Amino acid sequence: MATSGTTTFDLSIEEIIQEAYERCGMVTTSGHSLRSARTSLNLLFAEWANRGIHLWKVSLHENQLVSGQAEYAVDGNVSDVLEAFVSSTGAGANTVSTQDVSLSKIDRSAYSATPNKLTQGTPSQYYVERKLNPSVFLYATPSSSVSNTTTPSSFQFCFYYLSKIQDVGDYNNTSDVVNRFYPCMMSGLAYYLSLKYS
Repeated sequence: MATSGTTTFDLSIEEIIQEAYERCGMVTTSGHSLRSARTSLNLLFAEWANRGIHLWKVSLHENQLVSGQAEYAVDGNVSDVLEAFVSSTGAGANTVSTQDVSLSKIDRSAYSATPNKLTQGTPSQYYVERKLNPSVFLYATPSSSVSNTTTPSSFQFCFYYLSKIQDVGDYNNTSDVVNRFYPCMMSGLAYYLSLKYS
């Protein structure tokens, strides 16, 4: 028996909304019901960001270490920083070697309790300030031996982060969700809709 030979199944936002309403035993009958479902879908994506389950959105970010600098601004698209390390790339005899040193994540209380936040050395800890425009604070701040302010340094501050899921947008868009999460997305949206409609 022949198979399709394709793995391109995808759904538009309108089809996702229609499936969720059908799971509730309803049909979309108005523009209001479509807009309401689109809002609920965006809220579902925000909930996933808070739970940290959208692992297909993990990306790597790299910053040059700057001597004495504790705070490193990151893109507002960052939902959370998962893990961080300092990477050193040095040129050997005809080869390039990379050495990574893992950093420990600390919370706000631990960072606040640090007596001298501008102590210089090799960073060993980081704190993520999760505000509208997030920042990452390093402790210790990079010393001149692991940074360079005049020329690009071979030392980089690297971290893996969860980026936000893109907004739903137009009804003919597809979602910014990997297809293995489609059943979860449909069930989540149906649940949100069930809170609105008896």
